[in-house]
Parts: sequence; C-alpha cells; structure tokens
Amino acid sequence: MNAPDKLSASPMPHVMPTYGRLPMALAYGRGCWLWDTNGKKYLDGLSGIAVNTLGHAHPKLVPALQDQVGKLMHSSNYYQVPLQEQLAAKLVEISGLTNVFFCNSGLEANEGALKIARKFGHDKGIEKPEIIVYEKAFHGRSIATLSATGNPKVQAGFGPLVEGFVRVPLNDIAAIEKAAATNPNIVAIFLEVIQGEGGINPTHAEYLRQARRICDEKGWLLMLDEVQCGMGRTGKWFAHQWAGIKPDVMPLAKGLGSGVPIGACVCGPRAANVFGPGNHGTTFGGNPLAMRAGVETLRIMEEDKLLENAAKMGQLLTDGLKRELGALPGVVDIRGQGLMIGVELDRPCGELLGQAAEAGLMISVTADKVVRLLPALIINADEVQQLLAILCPLIKAFLAKPAS
Repeated sequence: MNAPDKLSASPMPHVMPTYGRLPMALAYGRGCWLWDTNGKKYLDGLSGIAVNTLGHAHPKLVPALQDQVGKLMHSSNYYQVPLQEQLAAKLVEISGLTNVFFCNSGLEANEGALKIARKFGHDKGIEKPEIIVYEKAFHGRSIATLSATGNPKVQAGFGPLVEGFVRVPLNDIAAIEKAAATNPNIVAIFLEVIQGEGGINPTHAEYLRQARRICDEKGWLLMLDEVQCGMGRTGKWFAHQWAGIKPDVMPLAKGLGSGVPIGACVCGPRAANVFGPGNHGTTFGGNPLAMRAGVETLRIMEEDKLLENAAKMGQLLTDGLKRELGALPGVVDIRGQGLMIGVELDRPCGELLGQAAEAGLMISVTADKVVRLLPALIINADEVQQLLAILCPLIKAFLAKPAS
C-alpha cells in the first residue's frame, strides 16, 4: 500500500503508525459501494486490494458465515477439519493440482512456497538452494518474502536480508538461462503472473510457457504467486491458465475468502509431498470459519458466473480507459487483464488517492505512478461507467497541471 502524499494527524494514537491513511473511516458496504462514518458514499474500485471478491455484505455469503460462527470458528489442526478437505478438493479440481496447505495470508502462502523450494533442494542434496526471483516483484513483508521482493524501498532498514535469491528482469528468458548457467544450486523459479504492487506488470504467456519448459528440463519447481491476480480476477480461476500451463506451487490468498483472512499453498505432483508432519504448521490456518468463507466464495462465483463477468467488465473498463485516456499526453500505458488494471502515468500520482476518495471513488496508486483498479468481481456495466465518469476527469485534471 502506498502512502497518500498528504496525511492528517492520526486519529488513532494507540495504533502503530505503519500505514499512511486517508482521514476517513468506513462504516459499512453493500455490493460495490461503501459508506463512511459521516454517511458519504463511495464506489469501491479497489475491493480491499483484491480481497472482496463478492463485494460487501453479499446476500449469499453473509448467512453462510453467520451459520458457521454459530457452529464453530476455530478448533485446532490437531484434529480433522472437514471443511479443509472440502475447500482443498475444490481448489484441486479447478487448478488441476494435487493438494493444499492452508494458512492465513498471502505472505504466509509465499513463505510456505519458499520453504517448499528449500526443502525440495535439500532433499536433492543441494546444501544451499537458490531461487530465481524478479525485479519489481512483491511477495510480502516477512524477512524471507521481503528478501524475495524486488523493491529496495520496502527492504530498506531491514538488512541483512535472507540469501539464496537470484534476481532477474521479467519476461527475459535469456536472463533465466544465464542464471542457470552460472548458479548450479537453483531449484525454483518464483514469480507473480501479474505483478501487482510492482505496477500491474503482466508476465507474457510465452514467457510462462518457456519458464515451465525450463523447470521441467532442469527438475526445478515453477512457483507462481497468484495471491493478487488469482481467484477469477483475470477472467479465469488463475491468471497462469491463460498460458495453458500448470505450476508446481501456487500461493493464493486475498480473494479466496472474500474478506475473511485466508491463505493457501496449492501444490502439484512435484511438490505435493515435500512437506511431511512437523515440517510446517500454523495455529489459525485452515480454521472452520475461513474454510467456510472459501467454500462459499467459490460456490457463489460459479453460481453467479463471476469469471465471465470479470472478463466482460474488465474489457469494458479497459476499453473505456483507453478511449478516454489512451491518447492523452502523460499516460504511459493502460494494461492488465480482467479486473486487474493499471494506468501508468509519467509522474508520481499519489495525490490521486485522496482526490478520488473526495470524488466518491476508492482506488489505489502503486509503484508511485500507476493508478491501480481492482473492483469486486460482481461489478456491473453501469458501475463501470460510473467509475470511468469519476476517474477519467481526475486523471485529465491531474495531468493538465505542470509536473512538479
């Protein structure tokens, strides 16, 4: 999350100041709309940073969660949790992979993936396994996922970082081949199919296919971080499916629980049995409430054909942005897929976050210069037009001012 340029004095003095917050507080939501504590209404173009798949207070999700709260919210992984198997079976079905480890967040899912890669290497007799990671990547803020991340700003002040990562540019197969030639300890490639925090940077389909080929030839793991771009956001269940491949390890989170914290690390045959009892664990991961949220989210997505809606509304939104902004001086690119869209400008534009909120729209600015749109998958055509009607004039007015 990027901090707004101008912040008011914190109204929460007892909360650690780890976020740059706008001077507003949200009270409740319905569908793609939010209301703050003063009664002001906003169109939600962010969905909690790709979390609220079903929008807010979905009429099918809320009763299911109320039912689960009245039954059992938490037990322990000392015992079987039938909802874990139900959700895992569905994830295996839609991914074509083998099994699932459940946790609480994208960071934890990515941490699990990194541990799998390291143990995979150790099991092959490699004392110091290394993992290929990417420039502009973002995988989390723990020490290991921070080390895998390709953003010096978020790494600053937290050294020494974890070693064992080989960094390459995105969409450059020659860089992988060069790294392989000089690093015999490489065991995995780890990348986001669409970089989110890095500025909505898609990995090319052919690059993914070549990465899959290289991993198969060398016996590496292909680990695809689908935390932000997965769960139907691009119009398929997972963004890599547009390339017609399968990963060996796939971290998920964000939209999987439609607002309830949940993470998952889904594995294919090459990685499915790397972990054994005692190798990994979590207290809260896989709790019945989170599992029910995941089960119901996937069920509703299928019933309401939200993958198709994401593709259709994403195209409508992208077409509108290109029509209104594409030829404008100062607009560098409009890119993304489905309902994961970035508008890159030629200058830092953090002030648009507050301006959009003032105009009744929730957006994000990431990588300093990219307006990021991640609306709920339930958004309709009228709401897309309203989003365009608010956002496009703001960007035009912003670019009309002299660059500071």
